[in-house]
Amino acid sequence: MHKALLVLDSIKFQETVFALPFAFTGMILAADGLPTLSQLIWITLAMVTARSLGMSSNRIIDRHIDARNPRTLNRHLPKGVLRVFDMKVLCIVSCIIFFVSAAMLNTLALILAPLAACFLVIYPYTKRFTWTSNLLLGGVLAIAPSAAWIGVTGGLSWEPVLLSVAVAFWAGSFDILYHVQDYRYYVDNGLYSVAQRFGVVFAFRLAQVFDVLAVLSLLGVGMWLSLSYPFYIGNLVVVFLMAYKYVLVSPRDFSNMKMAFFRVNALISTVVFLSTVASLLVAKIEW
Repeated sequence: MHKALLVLDSIKFQETVFALPFAFTGMILAADGLPTLSQLIWITLAMVTARSLGMSSNRIIDRHIDARNPRTLNRHLPKGVLRVFDMKVLCIVSCIIFFVSAAMLNTLALILAPLAACFLVIYPYTKRFTWTSNLLLGGVLAIAPSAAWIGVTGGLSWEPVLLSVAVAFWAGSFDILYHVQDYRYYVDNGLYSVAQRFGVVFAFRLAQVFDVLAVLSLLGVGMWLSLSYPFYIGNLVVVFLMAYKYVLVSPRDFSNMKMAFFRVNALISTVVFLSTVASLLVAKIEW
């Protein structure tokens, strides 16, 4: 049990809350309300194990980089608290459950599962050769709402794709900001990020542009699907939270990055989900 808790802590299991609400948003929009209990269970398992697969792969692939980075040298693998074998077990178990979950949903979900898994495992390598690695993280998390839509309907349409675009901009923004902390380490060790390539100030400006585009994409989803007023109230809250993020951190002060990264972004995804639920409930009542 102690080893299991260490493994979960090593991949920051609690951060699953970042993308899971967006997956649930795609799920309830696809179902136009509540999905079946079976769909809820298998979509949740698929999302949780997909993230666990990605994070455990990341920890293994980046363990030598993490061991030299002052910010990450106390992670479980560099510190010797866990062995590579432990993380490989998590990788294998997560991969098996992910594929089983996809198979239990529908044929298209199973067909696309290997593509999603490859994307999750390949992503950690990109910081070694391209500054767009921060943008690709946005693409990884953007899978969630469209994948959940497929899990419910067995097909894909353009509405969840626009929601995925919103997630891609939102996640790309916070990954750009998060890796500003590693600016000097990346420059000195030949690694790539937006901040390393264009500077810290530009990274903040690009993150702000991405946040604006994320909100506009969310508004587009609301109008396209004719969502009710609670969804737009939720969007206003999201705008406030995104603005607050830049009160907490700036190009000259990263000291509150953990709060901006963990708490604010978890709130944003949760607000989008809850406002979507409220919108669908209001629509049902009015109908």
